[in-house]
Amino acid sequence: MKRKSLEDAQCPVARTLDVIGDWWSLLIVRDAFDGVRRFSEFQKGLGMAKNILSTRLRTLVAHGVLETVPASDGSAYQEYALTAKGRALFPVIVGLRQWGEDYLFSEGETHSTLVETDGGRPIPRMTPTGSGGQPLTPLNTRVVKVGEA
Repeated sequence: MKRKSLEDAQCPVARTLDVIGDWWSLLIVRDAFDGVRRFSEFQKGLGMAKNILSTRLRTLVAHGVLETVPASDGSAYQEYALTAKGRALFPVIVGLRQWGEDYLFSEGETHSTLVETDGGRPIPRMTPTGSGGQPLTPLNTRVVKVGEA
């Protein structure tokens, strides 16, 4: 079944998922944050088929999430680097990580941890905050759809 494009959707979530909504793309972005830059490194670390990796990388480059750059070691290879648009996905990756920590691991089960570079402390929980500093939840927010006032 062919996937329907959401690139013209009026919902920002739908458009975002059109670009990065499959697990491979998000795992590629996650690994790019961890310093992975070469095709072979992505392929080895993720264990995904080369044709799927190639397609996902091409899509992420086409949408400006990654860019190809000359290899940092001066070789003839190209590497993939996060763009500013790609680096802006950091809170999305952190949010997914924190949700997974909360709901997908048993108490005491070990998992990787995101820590601050300075001091090695686990990063604080992310919470959306309102203009007055209050925590935001589905109970105190709403979506204003196109055409609504």
